[in-house]
Amino acid sequence: MRTRTLGHTDLQFSAIGFGAWAIGGGDWKFGWGPQDDNDSIAAIHRAVDLGVNWIDTAAVYGFGHSEEVVGRALKGLSQRPFIATKCGRVKGPDGAPMAHLKRASVLAELDASLKRLGVDVIDLYQIHWPQPEEDIEEGWGAIADAVKAGKVRYAGVCNFNVAQLQRIMPIHPVASVQPPYNLLNRDIECDLLPFCAAHNIGVVVYSPMVKGLLSGKWTRERTEALPANDHRRNDLRFIEPQLSANLAIVDRLRPIAQKHGCTVGQLAIAWVLRRPEVTSAIVGARNAAQVNETAQASDLVLSAEHLAEIERILAG
Repeated sequence: MRTRTLGHTDLQFSAIGFGAWAIGGGDWKFGWGPQDDNDSIAAIHRAVDLGVNWIDTAAVYGFGHSEEVVGRALKGLSQRPFIATKCGRVKGPDGAPMAHLKRASVLAELDASLKRLGVDVIDLYQIHWPQPEEDIEEGWGAIADAVKAGKVRYAGVCNFNVAQLQRIMPIHPVASVQPPYNLLNRDIECDLLPFCAAHNIGVVVYSPMVKGLLSGKWTRERTEALPANDHRRNDLRFIEPQLSANLAIVDRLRPIAQKHGCTVGQLAIAWVLRRPEVTSAIVGARNAAQVNETAQASDLVLSAEHLAEIERILAG
């Protein structure tokens, strides 16, 4: 699998990273329904076997459960992949995630993540959301101190815009930013990608298949059958009228995927990776079979002709 340098760091990330959101289970507001931990561990092991050398998780995924599962998976590996996790979302009084970036909270989250993961240092520690926005400098300063203390190798952020990046850059170098990016959401192409390229900031994008919607396997029936504790039931992209419009795009992408001898999901991932500013695409998986398919997208290069055809489809 191809690797790319993450911004100004010495980290060589595989073009695909293992996304550990879904393996956090369904017992929280943004869960993905029931999940077998043994399937999760098998998926991580298979990803590493196929050359995926980094895992992206977060303390809020299952309120620690995803990190615990990742920690269990690491114990069965001879060589540890790079670990990226996040802070800034804690369990609120009502049991739902709550934004919190005060220094003491960030440092407490870091120590808890280190313990759950069973590691001495986190390779990439990220602010999950720039919320509360008035506290992003305080949260970032805490992470900068954690880097100096040797608990974190590099610091990054998720879901920040250019103006927010400019506010924190004087405090400590930003190794990476993690935004959503896919065929249905191209917002970062206008300003964030050029800014990151100009300032040597790595870009690790999430949701390249839009939570499975662009996998080529999604149907209306599958949406209707989602468990009650799968948050996608409340995602507007999975609800009419957006659902039909999105599935129509997938149907128009199928012939292009067939010409490349790949699935629509692999096509969606390869499309994201076509941008030179993108270091890696975070691809979630809940079992080894999913990893077997998505990992192949790393080496898929789309032709100029087919990229133009995709542009026409997206233009409507």
